[in-house]
Amino acid sequence: MSAESMLPGRVTQALEEYGQLLDDHGITWGEPEIHYVKFFARRRVLPPALFDRFWQLVMEAVAEEHPDEPSDQMAARLAEPDYDRVLRDTLDGELPGHLVAVRIEPEGVALQGAPRTVLLPSEPPTKGPHRGGGGPRRWSGSAPFVVLPGGAHTAEQGGAAAPLPGEGAAPLSREGIASLPGEGIASFPRQEPAPAPPAPPFVREELMPPAPLPGRGEERISLLIDSSRDTPCLVSVDDAQRLLPPHGAWLVEVDEDSMVIVDGVRVRLDTLLRPIPSATLRLVAGMPCRWSVVAGDGSGWFPPDVPHRYDYHGRPYFHGDDLRLEVPCLDLTVTAARGMEYDEARTRLVPHPGAEHLIELAPARLYDAAARGWYGGDLHVHLNWAGDLVAVPADAAAAQHGEDLHVLNLLAGNVSGRRVYDREALEHWTGRDLPWSDGTHLARMGVEYRNDLLGHIYAFAPRSAPGRYHTGFDGDADWPPNADGLRELRGLGALVGYSHPFRTPIGDGDPPQGIVSPVPRNCAARELVADAALGLVDSLDVLTHASIPATASVYRRLLGAGNRLAVTAGTDAMISFTRSDNQSNPPGWARVYAKVEGELTARSFASAVRAGRTFATTGPWLELSVNGHGPGHVLHARPGERVSVTATAIGPEVAAVRIRTAEGVRAGAERLPADGHGRGEDLLTVTAELRVDAPTYVVAEVLCDPHPRTLTATGYALTSPVYVDVDGRQVARQEDVRWCLEWLDGLENLIRQHGRLASPYQFGDHMSLLQQARAVYLGRLG
Repeated sequence: MSAESMLPGRVTQALEEYGQLLDDHGITWGEPEIHYVKFFARRRVLPPALFDRFWQLVMEAVAEEHPDEPSDQMAARLAEPDYDRVLRDTLDGELPGHLVAVRIEPEGVALQGAPRTVLLPSEPPTKGPHRGGGGPRRWSGSAPFVVLPGGAHTAEQGGAAAPLPGEGAAPLSREGIASLPGEGIASFPRQEPAPAPPAPPFVREELMPPAPLPGRGEERISLLIDSSRDTPCLVSVDDAQRLLPPHGAWLVEVDEDSMVIVDGVRVRLDTLLRPIPSATLRLVAGMPCRWSVVAGDGSGWFPPDVPHRYDYHGRPYFHGDDLRLEVPCLDLTVTAARGMEYDEARTRLVPHPGAEHLIELAPARLYDAAARGWYGGDLHVHLNWAGDLVAVPADAAAAQHGEDLHVLNLLAGNVSGRRVYDREALEHWTGRDLPWSDGTHLARMGVEYRNDLLGHIYAFAPRSAPGRYHTGFDGDADWPPNADGLRELRGLGALVGYSHPFRTPIGDGDPPQGIVSPVPRNCAARELVADAALGLVDSLDVLTHASIPATASVYRRLLGAGNRLAVTAGTDAMISFTRSDNQSNPPGWARVYAKVEGELTARSFASAVRAGRTFATTGPWLELSVNGHGPGHVLHARPGERVSVTATAIGPEVAAVRIRTAEGVRAGAERLPADGHGRGEDLLTVTAELRVDAPTYVVAEVLCDPHPRTLTATGYALTSPVYVDVDGRQVARQEDVRWCLEWLDGLENLIRQHGRLASPYQFGDHMSLLQQARAVYLGRLG
């Protein structure tokens, strides 16, 4: 018997409205199609390695139409080109495994795509073709297009490895996590699979709306229609019809009922189908986990009514425990994971037709942060932000517990218009823990304050909803400055910081112009340098879905210029997107760990971050000690004094640990090349005695080798600083201070050229803010 929904009426109504928007408009939900919104559908099918080429071709298309415009003006036109043609040209004839193409050639029409597995029924089929989105697609013998749940992937995208000989379950052999040395600043004993935790204080159905929502438990198929003809051709897909221009392209979504017709001739899509006998798996770990079930043909398989999600590597995943799902009788790889504090457990089998197989897997711990008083959080996650399905609170609850994510900050925010998604949930639960929270899992509703010219801000645990969520969208002015939003959110008690700050590459020796100005509205944290100087910012999300190396470089400049900011992590994971590069990763794929005093609460976690007792990581555990003190501490020294620094890391992806000060890298240790043994069991430690002649800071960082558990392009970990004041003076390197002043000059020019301002006094507010920040930095030069 299902539990009744406990969702408040306004939240349920909002979710139903989102479902209607998805039905009416598709993945954009009708948001104004600025460049990154227009990219949503293409991002679903484009491999991340080709993103840069896609945007390069977009810029080339703009330049072809506007050859005499300066580059910054052309960058403001990124939404103008035909993105379907750009997608086709980016792929250059290649197809990802989950994309099907209809090639319209001069001599005829060709269908291209990977074979797709469908399940033969284990029981006599009912009359008529299978319909509905609750379970796997079954072979009906007559349906024109019946496809697997989740499509197909290549082995490189997460498909299973070579098949095992024989049949039946065959657990992979794996060695336990070895005991680690008892000396040094960290000691992690061998971790056995954790016992089952108490049942979370909710039932899944209680966090679901009473009516079904679109996009759940099913995945539509992306179809690229590509013409190489020199003449137009008429194409229809279901009720949509388009006269495709010469050499045109059209990206659409289809399902098993779709009808595709080119110049009056139907395209038979069912030739891609491969019927396979089916079996049932029961997956048990004894605790909520992240599961992945991949067949030897690369297809991913899911329980009924569960969204079909894919991570950065293209691997299918879902969350829960004691789950049943139907699968093909092919070589299967089943993986259980539970966030970065755990290793993966994996087994492989060939199911018997019609049988049920019990798969018991429990991932072993690599480290237990909470046992040491450290709690990991993701400060930037969206439940709904447009997307290919409507996400519900039960999805967030399942992900948080399945990833063992201690702190989850779900943000209400707009996309490109004025609608603020999940505002109703924020207003209902503001100031309170969300219903699935417990002693080691804390979830709150927060805010993303957004301006695409000046930057985006996260707010954790405000006491109430703010009066303003965004500026500069849908014809609104870029006013007031972000500083006003920061002051309001801080006044509401929120922890605040800049999110996904920088995408543009920038190195330690590069001037700031390249990151301040190339694309005027690319969400870069341009006002950060001013707001940090004025003490309005608590932290910087160095670990994000944007460029981690670029953001880390800017962070070091800010520290060197005398700003005191904690390092944090906010992934911008979007639960309403199922296949979207690293933004369809599970929440918590990067985390900020904070050393909490006492019990885990929203207040104690925020206090720890404000105090700088943090490190951020994509997986490795990292510790820093300076004369016995950890991140956030202020050490008072005399000129010429020596300090003892130790940095230690653990994790299978760890390649090197380094100690940095304001002067650069001061010491490091590298992992020896892998020799066939596991690398996650051993600590990697570097110790240095550093002479202090001037004020500085000390941080530790981890560089990583590529690894499957790193769910983005760059694996990395970084501590907040230990500040070393000398004779009462704080660090303020002239080089870094002047770099920040140069940044402010570039920001002023950007606002003059591209700011949408309705009056001189609005412009004056921005200039006043910049002048206040300049005065702070000039004072530090003295």
